[in-house]
Amino acid sequence: MKAEIIKNYFPTLTPKQVKQFELLEPLYKDWNSKINVISRKDIDELYLRHVLHSLGIAKVQGFEAGSSIMDVGTGGGFPGIPLAILYPDTEFYLIDAIAKKIKVVQEVVDALELKNVKAAQQRAEKVKGEFDFIVSRAVTSMPDFVKWVRNKVKKQSKHQLKNGILYLKGGDLTQELALYQTVTTFELSSFFKEDFFETKKVVHLPLKYKG
Repeated sequence: MKAEIIKNYFPTLTPKQVKQFELLEPLYKDWNSKINVISRKDIDELYLRHVLHSLGIAKVQGFEAGSSIMDVGTGGGFPGIPLAILYPDTEFYLIDAIAKKIKVVQEVVDALELKNVKAAQQRAEKVKGEFDFIVSRAVTSMPDFVKWVRNKVKKQSKHQLKNGILYLKGGDLTQELALYQTVTTFELSSFFKEDFFETKKVVHLPLKYKG
C-alpha cells in the first residue's frame, strides 16, 4: 500500500506534495535501517499505519495559514511531518525527549525541504511559547498529557474547533476521558475505510488559555 492511498483520500494535493509523500517511504526505510524508530511490521505499512493515520487529524480539523502546531512525542515525525506536508503555510514544532528520534526527524525534514518545520529534543513542559493546537499520537494518558501542555495554547481561536489538543488514540477511552466535559471524539472509521482504523479516534480537548 503505497502513497496512492494518500492521494485517494486527499485528491487536491499539489505535484510537490505528492512527491514529498512519495519520498517518505525510501527516506524512512533508509533511516530506519540505521536508527530504528519504526517497527519492522509498521515500516512495510508506513502509508497506512503512520502517514494516513497522522492525516486523520486533518479530516477533523484543517489548519489555517499562519497558525502554529506543536507535535509532542513526535517519535519519527508523526503526526507532524505528514501534516506539515499537507499544510505548508502552517508552522510546526516537533519535539521528542529522545535525541536519535529527533535526528531522524531533522534528516527527513531536510530531505523534503520542509521550511515550515522545526524539530528539537525537548520535553513539553519546558517549551516556551503558545500554539493553536497541540497534536500527538497517544504518548501517555490524557490527564498526564494535559499537565504537560496546559499553558501552551493561544488565547485567540481561528479554527472551527477551539484551540487545544488533537490526540490520536485507539480503543475504549470512556474511563480516560471521563474527567473532561468538553471533550469530543471523532471516529477515524468515518473517514477511512481500511480495517486498521476501526477503533482509531481523534480526540479533541479544548484548553482554556491561562494568561
